[in-house]
Amino acid sequence: MAKPDSPRTIQAVEINLNIINFLHEHERARITEIANELEWTKGTIHCHLATLLENEYVVRDGEHYKLGLRYLELGESVKERLGVYDVVTDELDDLAEECDELVQFATEEHGRAVYLYKKGGERAVQTASSVGKREYLHCISLGKAILAYYPRERVEEIIDEYGLPGYTDQTITNREELFDQLETIRERGYAFDDEEKIEGLRCVAAPVKASKDEVLGAVSISGPSSRMTGERYREELPDKVTRSANVIEINTKFS
Repeated sequence: MAKPDSPRTIQAVEINLNIINFLHEHERARITEIANELEWTKGTIHCHLATLLENEYVVRDGEHYKLGLRYLELGESVKERLGVYDVVTDELDDLAEECDELVQFATEEHGRAVYLYKKGGERAVQTASSVGKREYLHCISLGKAILAYYPRERVEEIIDEYGLPGYTDQTITNREELFDQLETIRERGYAFDDEEKIEGLRCVAAPVKASKDEVLGAVSISGPSSRMTGERYREELPDKVTRSANVIEINTKFS
């Protein structure tokens, strides 16, 4: 739903986007299923699907429709234009092998973290995160590492937009508590997620900065609480993730 102060939007485009999002969530569906869920007539949905089909954004399989491979082309193009993707993949592959845990890179878009790359070592845990998935910033180390270098006004805007939903007893749901933690992150240069999003999972992340005040994204290492303890969690892994972030920064500047 559009916000009260948002500019006028085009309903036909919104319907198309709703169809695309529905197919993304459900993999494939019939016209009737889409129409019932989106509360539009079957005729309207059929016309929009016909347009998407003609332009190769969906494919038809009998009575079912699903997303086409055109999005793969678009996604690859977006990644290439980021200017850091190749550097990120090379460095995170090395980091995953070195620490033998799950490593990830994310950036911020529209007030949420977007995962761009993940790589797991042999012992890496499997999480629900995936490339392209969006996540709230306040409850993950990647997000807090990014927020720590944003102006307070921008952080306030993001909180006003999405709130501070809780996931575990450890999630920060208080605005001032979050700002206190972001100040600490700026001072030490890295962020922790101490079971704040998922019980039993801890993470540490460091920002990747283009300049003192511009953040490109963040790198994280995640693992089960049983392995992420003591000196390894508080010193060894923060050193590793900070070093990898610095490598990405340097290679980005000279690439």
